[in-house]
Amino acid sequence: MKFFSGLRHNIRAHNSIAASYDAEHGEIFNPVEQDRLRAKLGEALRLMGHRAEPAHALDFGCGSGNLTAQLLSLGLRVTAADVSEKFLDVVKKRFPGDKRLKLVQLTGKDLSVFKDGLFDFTATYSVLHHIPDYLAAVREMSRVTAKGGIVYIDHEPSQEYWENDPIYSSFLTEAIPQNAAAKPGFSRFFKTATYINRLKRALNPRYSNEGDIHVWPDDHVDWREIEKILVETGCRVLVSENYLLFRRGYREEVYARYRQLCSDEKTMAAIKE
Repeated sequence: MKFFSGLRHNIRAHNSIAASYDAEHGEIFNPVEQDRLRAKLGEALRLMGHRAEPAHALDFGCGSGNLTAQLLSLGLRVTAADVSEKFLDVVKKRFPGDKRLKLVQLTGKDLSVFKDGLFDFTATYSVLHHIPDYLAAVREMSRVTAKGGIVYIDHEPSQEYWENDPIYSSFLTEAIPQNAAAKPGFSRFFKTATYINRLKRALNPRYSNEGDIHVWPDDHVDWREIEKILVETGCRVLVSENYLLFRRGYREEVYARYRQLCSDEKTMAAIKE
């Protein structure tokens, strides 16, 4: 079972962006999205019911520790796992000496380093679109989840995102200031990497410097297939919700007006039976 066909590229790409990841991803690291994420994780944890000991969670594809931070703050023991050693270094420095945290470098092939039913809460956020066989990854997530535990998947585009919803288009027109593209300044034009990435995309239009794969209208994460795999592996889906992602730079009053009218992302939680 092979998760990454371009494993070396993925590891190299994520190692190169590890130190700057948080600063470059304002769609994740902003108060609105972080509050939403914490609330949804709390709801998913409550689905497990009361436990005598702190639940053990897997942050699959932990990156810089976004989910890890939330799960630790909610009182869980966390195994943070990633293919990138540089990202694991970032997480180690972010939580120095926290004995509730364990770091594991993944091979990129499967989760065989973990035994069946090891985790009470298996979670991933903005990861599946990097994995060629993402459904195999979902199957593995279910395998390592204990009975009564939760599989939690978040921050992948909803089906509505790919359907050219006119309401969503109107939202984007209103939410993004016209001068937003100019705000970062001209520094990007002086970065060698900018030109290298443009050349690589010219040779391969689907090249991504962050290893994105399933991010195209004809090739994207299919939530219906994810749910099918979860059911096949003994899970029952309890939460399946679309939401409108808040990105740094959006006009907050516009976002508040549209957040119940359209969506571009989805979250799902299932209990292992």
